[in-house]
Amino acid sequence: MSPANDGSAFPIHPHPGRLLAPDDPPPARVENRAGTAPLLLICDHAANALPSGLSSLGVKAADMQRHIAWDIGAAEVTRHLSRRFDACAVYAGYSRLVIDLNRGLDDPTLVPMISDGTIIPANRDLGMAALNARIEAFYRPYDAAVATEVVRLGARGPGPAIVSVHSFTPMMRGYLRPWHIGVLWDQDSRIADPLLRHLAADATLVVGDNHPYSGRGDDGSTLDRHAVPLELPHVLVEIRQDLISDPPGAARWAQRLYDALAPILASPEFFGNDTR
Repeated sequence: MSPANDGSAFPIHPHPGRLLAPDDPPPARVENRAGTAPLLLICDHAANALPSGLSSLGVKAADMQRHIAWDIGAAEVTRHLSRRFDACAVYAGYSRLVIDLNRGLDDPTLVPMISDGTIIPANRDLGMAALNARIEAFYRPYDAAVATEVVRLGARGPGPAIVSVHSFTPMMRGYLRPWHIGVLWDQDSRIADPLLRHLAADATLVVGDNHPYSGRGDDGSTLDRHAVPLELPHVLVEIRQDLISDPPGAARWAQRLYDALAPILASPEFFGNDTR
C-alpha cells in the first residue's frame, strides 16, 4: 500500500488494471461474523488508505487526513457498536477518493474529480478501462461482502436490520453545521422514527432529520442496493466528526447510539412492522 505523499511526482494512471499488490489490504473487511445480533453494521467510508497501483492519487498527505478522504471516526464508532450489539460489521478498505462505495455506478460522483475544493488529479479524465478497473478491484468486492453477510444473516432468521455509519465535517463551504447527529432515511421509517424521537428527547442535542444530507431518493446508495430490495429495516446515521475524532468521543457516541437503537431492534414486533 502506498503512503500518501505531497502529490508533486504522481503519474496519473501508474498501473491501470493492476491496482492491488499482494501486501495491500483487502477492499472489504468483515468483523465479528459470529455475532448473534440480527443486525449488520456497514461503514462505507471507513478508511483513507490508497492502493499501491494508484500511488497518492496526486493528493497531498495532509489532505488524505481530511474528511474528503474518509469519514473520520466512523470506523471506530462502528467497532464499538459491533461489540456492544455482538453484530457483524463490514468496513471499506480504501479511501472514498479511489471510488465512493455509497454511490450507484451511474452516479457522476462515483469517482470524485474534486472534493470540498481539493482537486484529485488522478481522477480527472479517467478512461473507461481505468474506471472499470477500480469498480472490479474495490466496488464489487465490497458490494459482494455486504451481500454475503445479508444473505447469511437472513438465513438465520428475520432481518437483518442494516445500520450504515457515517460522519460529516463540522464546516462545509464556510457554513458551520449545527447538528450533532443526522438520521437519513427515505421510505422505511421503522428505525428512523423511533431513533429520531429518542435522540430528540435529549435537549442538549441538535438532531437532523435528513440533515446534513438527505436520504430521500438516494438511488444507488449501499442501503438502496442491499436493504431496499429485500425490504430490510435500515437507516443511515451521520455523526459530526469533531465529536468522534478521538477514541473517547467515538466510544461515547457509540454508547449513545446503542442506547437508542437497542430497544428498537429488541422489540418483538420490529421485523414484522410495515415499512411506512
